[in-house]
Amino acid sequence: MTTITDLYPSRGATEVSVPRQDPVVWSAPGERGPLSVPELQSYERDGFLPVEELITADEVAVYHEELERLIADPAIRADDRSIIEPQSQEIRSVFEVHKISEVFARLVRDERVVGRARQILGSDVYVHQSRINVKPGFGASGFYWHSDFETWHAEDGLPNMRTVSVSIALTENHDTNGGLMIMPGSHHTYLGCAGATPKDNYKKSLQMQDAGTPSDEALTDFASRHGIKLFTGKAGSATWFDCNCMHGSGDNITPFPRSNVFIVFNSVENTAVEPFAAPVRRPEYIGARDFTPVR
Repeated sequence: MTTITDLYPSRGATEVSVPRQDPVVWSAPGERGPLSVPELQSYERDGFLPVEELITADEVAVYHEELERLIADPAIRADDRSIIEPQSQEIRSVFEVHKISEVFARLVRDERVVGRARQILGSDVYVHQSRINVKPGFGASGFYWHSDFETWHAEDGLPNMRTVSVSIALTENHDTNGGLMIMPGSHHTYLGCAGATPKDNYKKSLQMQDAGTPSDEALTDFASRHGIKLFTGKAGSATWFDCNCMHGSGDNITPFPRSNVFIVFNSVENTAVEPFAAPVRRPEYIGARDFTPVR
């Protein structure tokens, strides 16, 4: 049995901070793809890349209609893949939407989407996670500061930082309705959080982050060094970001909803093993064990 070295320890007695051990852009220099050399350089430096119009207004209408259909379906609401807001009892997220919905499955296969992921990760890719996030107005709660990779490594068993996410806006992202915030350049440092992972932690963490939450001191240091970038944009815009970016979003107390589709691509050369710092795997609809490449 092959032993995999844990390059990124976490969930121990103390918080740890170590330099990133993996590339950010994995494709060879000059390799052709949808992204230009300056775009790849910007992504490598900052850990993210905004795209003003990834999909058209007509396409936004199709995907938004599908989102509304899904959250109105009583069977979807009753499904374990739906996460419910604790206070409003409205749907917050629906996971594995590329398997639930052929409409979103087509989006995953769209070359504008998967082609960028292949170019960044330098290989074929599979979907580690997909979901729609629904952030209605008047009180939808945010997502506290975290690195996705810290959770995906500790609880899903992803060995290396060879994973990229894209958040595609299906409603306008204002500067007031709980938009995505990222600390530019934070992806170059791995922050391993303190505290053991409870069994079935995902049941709580998908509503409110607890295990895997950085300390106030670490977040203050990161924000002082890197600053904070808030993403705004029209429906159809997108933000690509590295798995180790420190990011979060605030509550939405405006009347204006903020909904998006979120797709996580992982390299087929970085498939999940057993969790590095959790007693059990998370369900497959949250951390996939189907490593079939997207075609």
